[in-house]
Parts: sequence; structure tokens; C-alpha cells
Amino acid sequence: MYHRLIVAIAAMLVGLPIAAQAQDKLRFGQIGGSVKSVSSLALYTAQRKGFLTRENIALEVIRLPGVHHMIEGLDKNIVDVSHTATPYLIEGALKGSNAVAIVGGPANTIFSVIAKPNIKSFADLKGKMFAMSLPVDTISISSRLLLAKHGLKDGDYRTTELIGTQTRAKCLSSGECDAVPLGQPDDIMFAAKGYTKLGDSLEVIPVLQFNVIAARRDWAAANKDLAVRFARAFGDAYRFMRDPKSRDEVVGILAATTDAPPEVARAMLAFYYEPDRGVMPRQAEISLPGVAKVIELLGITGALKPPLPAAERFIDLQYLKAAGLQ
Repeated sequence: MYHRLIVAIAAMLVGLPIAAQAQDKLRFGQIGGSVKSVSSLALYTAQRKGFLTRENIALEVIRLPGVHHMIEGLDKNIVDVSHTATPYLIEGALKGSNAVAIVGGPANTIFSVIAKPNIKSFADLKGKMFAMSLPVDTISISSRLLLAKHGLKDGDYRTTELIGTQTRAKCLSSGECDAVPLGQPDDIMFAAKGYTKLGDSLEVIPVLQFNVIAARRDWAAANKDLAVRFARAFGDAYRFMRDPKSRDEVVGILAATTDAPPEVARAMLAFYYEPDRGVMPRQAEISLPGVAKVIELLGITGALKPPLPAAERFIDLQYLKAAGLQ
């Protein structure tokens, strides 16, 4: 009787390995305006496929108000790691933030210039209202470069500053804006409704590091093993996303998290990967040339003054290297 009791207790203990292991809590800053954006697809994939759980990470997603709050969230210790557009990391670091990029995000998110159905060319935008993001944002920079490439200089069109794809989409659908830059799936969905796609950012910026995941240098150094495991989980997510064998499952995740119809989600993934347009990293790596391009663009717009800083100043690759991803 006693022996059977001991065996039963041992079996119970063996059967509860997860309960016996406390997961490491990690506070992740998500851009509020990107909740239903493809830029959050790796996060949702890592969650739904259990890549974070496998790395023994309990991720707490904290939504921050917008792109210009992401580095502030790190500085104020609201989050441990934070998804951010690269220009805001550079801007914050140059102002004294201890933040540094440790994991790569969407490398060159494509923004399409989508206009009202009656606008058929860039020339038709003369005197019209065009929505921009913040001046430092690569969305605004690429939009201005694209307009200039097609013969429109500052002053040829009116602008309004609207932060977030959903905000710009609303302005276009309401008729207040004549054209706006939209990411996916919004650009595909608007085109399907008869709106005009005039061009996209790949015409003017073929190489970029649009987004990264940043952390405070001191936090990452003190939690290196956790940072490496976090990087590995996102690396697995990006590999899963680009694997043709995973396409149906990724379509399902994308449709569920962006509210895009499955056929639109499938069209998005085909657009990214067939052929590979460099939109997503292969395994969460950070592109040094891509970060250098961001710095160059900020210099062109006057947001940064020469001498321009080196890309390495804003990146710490040791965690990606330790995870075998860089």
C-alpha cells in the first residue's frame, strides 16, 4: 500500500513538469496602432505556435499609445522589450536613451499610395490633400520621395499629419483625404473597392530596416539568457511564416488578427514572398545596411545633421548571434 502511494505521488510529479517550472515573465511593448497590422504577425505567430512557451517565456503584451511612445516605454521601465520603428529608436538614443535594437522586425514594410477612385495618376494629386505620418517616420519620408519621383514637390499638394494606418484609412474612406500611404492589408482591400494604387515605397526605398525590437542595454545585459530565448522564439516565428508548407496556417493567423478576408491575407503573403521582396526578415536578423539606410534618409530630410552616426551605434547583435540568428 505504502509502495503504491509513493509510485502514485512520483507519477504525479513527473506528469507536472510545466507547473514545476516557473516561466520567465517578459513585458513586450506593442505599438497600439499596429494591433491589427501585419507588422504584428510575428508576435501572433510566436504566441499561437507556442514558440515563446517553448522558450519558457510568459509574454505580457502591453499596448503603448503609438510609435513615438515605444522608446519612452523602455526608458520608464513600463516594458522590457519594445517593438518600434527604427527612426524613433535612433531619435531616442541620440537624446540619451539607453535603448538598443536586439531583434529584427519587418525589414521594409511596403506602403502604397492609395487615392480616391477618380484620381488616376500622381499628377492628379496637385492641390489635393495627402496624409502623412510624423516627419521623422519612414512612411512620410518614402511618401515624399515617391511623390517627388513622379514630379510632385513640396507645395504641389496639401498635407495633414495622421499617425497610424487605420487613422489614414478612415480619412481616405471619409473623403477628407484624397490620398494616403497604407500598409497591408488596407491597401489591397481599398484597391479591391475601386480606389487607385499609384505606387509603393519599394520604388524609392528597396532596402530598409523599418522596425526592430529594442531593449535597454542594462536590462538586456542583466537578462542575457532571457533575451536570447526571446530572440530565438521570434526567429522561429519568422522562419515559420516564410515556409511554403506553413502558408495555409499563416493565412489563418493573419486573417484572424488583421480582420482581412482569407483571400486578402493569402494575397499579402504571396506579395511578400513570391518572390521575396525583403519585407520580412528570414529569422529575426537585423540588417545593418537597412539601418544605415534609415540614417541616410533621416539625413536627407534634415532630421539628422552631419556627421551622420554609424548604424552599429544603435544595434547590439550579441543576442541574435547567441541564438544563431545573425
